[in-house]
Amino acid sequence: MGNCCSDVGGGMMAIGGTAPSTSAANQNDAADWYFKSRGIQGLFSQIELSFSATNLRDRDVFSKSDPMVVVYIQERDGAFTEVFRTEVVLNSLNPKWITKYTVTYQFEIVQILLFRVFDVDTQFHNVAVKMLKLEEQQYLGEASCALSEIVSKANRSLTLDLVQREESVPSTYSQHRGKLTVHAEECFSSKTTTEMTLKCLNLESKDLFSKSDPFLVISKVVESGISIPVCKTEVLKNDLNPTWKPVFLNIEQIGSKDIPLVIECFDFNSNGKHELIGKVQKSLADLEKLHSAREGENLFLPTLVGHNQNKVLKSKFFVENYSETVQYTFLDYLSGGFELNFMVAVDFTASNGNPRLPDSLHYIDPSGRLNAYQKAIHEVGEVLQFYDADKRFPAWGFGARPIDGPVSHCFNLNGSSNFCEVEGIRGIMMAYTSALFNVSLAGPTLFGHVINRAAMIASQSLANDAKKYFVLLIITDGVITDLQETKDALVKASDLPLSILIVGVGGADFKEMEILDADKGERLESSTGRVASRDIVQFVPFRDVQNEGTSVVQSLLAELPTQFLTYMRSRDIKPNS
Repeated sequence: MGNCCSDVGGGMMAIGGTAPSTSAANQNDAADWYFKSRGIQGLFSQIELSFSATNLRDRDVFSKSDPMVVVYIQERDGAFTEVFRTEVVLNSLNPKWITKYTVTYQFEIVQILLFRVFDVDTQFHNVAVKMLKLEEQQYLGEASCALSEIVSKANRSLTLDLVQREESVPSTYSQHRGKLTVHAEECFSSKTTTEMTLKCLNLESKDLFSKSDPFLVISKVVESGISIPVCKTEVLKNDLNPTWKPVFLNIEQIGSKDIPLVIECFDFNSNGKHELIGKVQKSLADLEKLHSAREGENLFLPTLVGHNQNKVLKSKFFVENYSETVQYTFLDYLSGGFELNFMVAVDFTASNGNPRLPDSLHYIDPSGRLNAYQKAIHEVGEVLQFYDADKRFPAWGFGARPIDGPVSHCFNLNGSSNFCEVEGIRGIMMAYTSALFNVSLAGPTLFGHVINRAAMIASQSLANDAKKYFVLLIITDGVITDLQETKDALVKASDLPLSILIVGVGGADFKEMEILDADKGERLESSTGRVASRDIVQFVPFRDVQNEGTSVVQSLLAELPTQFLTYMRSRDIKPNS
């Protein structure tokens, strides 16, 4: 997947990993913003798209059309920008183009692609395709889709009807304009992963009253000499001889095993101003040799400008374990038939305010402007819907009193007493709006019931050997009052194919909520002392995400493919098993 992550919760940060939280209140938050400020993005894979078409319209009089595909990608403002052109295939209504378009697939973003097919006039056959003026060519038709729709197909191929520009949807005449098939292949090099266990000895203590809290940053050195961060470890508290959890470094990110890497050891500070303890510069090939020789490398500190030599420290850096494997990627599992099944649970407690008043978090604006709950449902659902074959989504509410009934902490959003599923994202939105006028907001805020309900569905699916992984979105305005019960439910659910995304809306203090998100490296523990087998929770305060200008979707979903892969790999589940 084009990532670098640790094998366990808190270390499983993908590069560009994650901006899972937006406060600098704990160790992981500050470290995450440290990387985010340096341009680190979410999980990605390099995808090659190839194109073929059938039954194209024949626009030439004495021969068949000479078609070419032009690819556009939708920008944030909705406009489409041209990014690629195939070669021209001469005299063919059923062309297979050779030139492929390479695009970076990002799970947490809906990437809309537009494909236009042109018949290139004979007089332009000696002109380079990039120099062709499209307005001088004959337009044959176009098609559009999300990249997610292609990669989530079992064979990674999607066939689209070509339509005219003026048709917003395919018409009954679309068959006469032909069909375009788009096939996706993941670049193989993105699957080659290096696993390393790194440690240091005799680190210098940078703290006055305690030992240093070290973590490592691994950066690659580009041709210009600039260091680009590609990976980091977790923070280890009060440790001058740290051994960090294994990191998985994708070779494609680096470029090759001979590219120089700068490995910096920092002392964590909660204000984000981390102090450099020391560094080494080695390539992957050098790190492999260090491991084979069982030798350590002295850390050094850069000296002031004008001094020729760096200051060599007594502290040493070691590579405890080093191995290279070709690991199955997230896309391998999708093409193997695995699905992501979306579920949602909405907070209907009284602290949200009267839904009929404009200051309520549940207020439905007559102008059509979405409230925070609607935004979270729409933005997360818009991404995840492409990975769910039947697009039937379980939807629940909690913390409300249905008409003539007691307070319920898990009721079906559609009002049914038997079925919890609704049709599509629009179905969730309609059920949510309807529920606002059919229940009385109450309380308290309890998560345990909805988590157990989602876990039961995941457990039943697992028992049936279904190729499904479940994603529960919980949207809430307040601090939960069943913290220990929720921890117990999460620890139990950590063994299931389930991830939980939590969005905090409104102005409440969500510090306790961040306890559930184990990004800081400390696994959740149940009341019986059992520790969660993995991190399955991602929490984001909606207001902070908005203030930072980052999509709530990207912040929430950044870790999801890694959580999915952790579950599959820990249970040795193969894509085609």
